[in-house]
Amino acid sequence: MPSPDASRASAGPEAAVSLAGVTVAFKLADGSVFTAVESADLTVAPGEFVAIVGPTGCGKSTLLNVAAGLLKAANGSVSIFGAPLGGINRQAGYLFQGDALFPWKTALENVTIGLEVVGVPRAEAQARAQKWLTSVGLGAFTGRYPHMLSGGQRKRVGLAQVLIRDPKILLMDEPFGPLDAQTRQIMGNLLLELWTAERKAVLFVTHDLEEAIALADRVVIMSAGPQSRIIGNWKVPLPRPRDIFEIRLDPVFHDLHREIWSALKSEVMKGYQQSAGVPLGTAV
Repeated sequence: MPSPDASRASAGPEAAVSLAGVTVAFKLADGSVFTAVESADLTVAPGEFVAIVGPTGCGKSTLLNVAAGLLKAANGSVSIFGAPLGGINRQAGYLFQGDALFPWKTALENVTIGLEVVGVPRAEAQARAQKWLTSVGLGAFTGRYPHMLSGGQRKRVGLAQVLIRDPKILLMDEPFGPLDAQTRQIMGNLLLELWTAERKAVLFVTHDLEEAIALADRVVIMSAGPQSRIIGNWKVPLPRPRDIFEIRLDPVFHDLHREIWSALKSEVMKGYQQSAGVPLGTAV
């Protein structure tokens, strides 16, 4: 069941990410104010994997962008390892839903550039990029351009591109969303393998509740917007290491999925009705 504090782990001031009373609002063209997220409290401990799930448009990505320093909260505070975040979060790596690869650069060049921009000599940067591409299963594809790679392979390059800079925090916004179901599971296992080796703090946004449970230590759910809130937090009691293909067969997985979905289903329907312009309470 959700804990009384619907978003916080036991992490204290040293939490990798701490959002306290965060409200995010946008001024619209007509001068009115749209409150996307209201009074959100969320912590991610060092080495913890937290997934955020909620209806479309509920502000999941908005919270991720606040943690990245790309959006400033109207109210509340953001701390990274106990220090207030005053700009871009330099301790975080961000993996977006869409590809962030330069189409005119090879896989090796796309990964290398993350080190070159911070002054690492080219030869060293290329050697390290080669190791990372090998670690994500693309050691033989370093000379290929993005259009020559499959969707899953491009995601692997993107993952290497983020990890080569050794961020302490991974912010992931539906990173496997565009992929087919089988490739998503393969990428999920790869992510867990890399995370197990490094144990970075992860904040992972997804619409897929099964994916969230299979990957995370905790699953946090958000209400439908506007003024979306964090309304639940579940610890995932499944043992590690996990295999995405096998863990979904575990009865504990199904029990937890049923429990979380019972709280999430009504919010998903609210979100759908609002986006479709259907008055709340109307059958669809």
